[in-house]
Amino acid sequence: MSLRQVVHRTVPFLILHIALLLSPLSARTAPAPALDSGYVSALAAADRFLQAWQGGDVESGMVLLSGHAKEKVTTDVVEKFFSNSGPSGYEIGRGKQLKRGRYEFPVVLVSASKNRARRKFSSIVIVDTGKNDWAVDKLP
Repeated sequence: MSLRQVVHRTVPFLILHIALLLSPLSARTAPAPALDSGYVSALAAADRFLQAWQGGDVESGMVLLSGHAKEKVTTDVVEKFFSNSGPSGYEIGRGKQLKRGRYEFPVVLVSASKNRARRKFSSIVIVDTGKNDWAVDKLP
């Protein structure tokens, strides 16, 4: 076999191997941190609060606020936050534990009016207020 034949047979395999090594399939990602029951409860509280926001349900939202959050915001601010004039939705990203019993979740609040959608990028902080009772400590 001539050198030219060997090169013609070998080069396509080398290109294929290099492409596979550089592909996203070969990339190694760090494993997600283990989830604890506190994370799950905090995520559920964030979801309940944002469902209340989506439905414009101020009363349900107020119940989910921590004492600290209620002291920090006025009733007018909360009512303005919950007022949705059109369809709305939200996205909750992967949260992180700030300290024991306190989690922060990135959120995107999406609202539509007329033919235009608007996104607001923010975060929500959820705290354990005791006896596995979770509350919103910082509004998005």
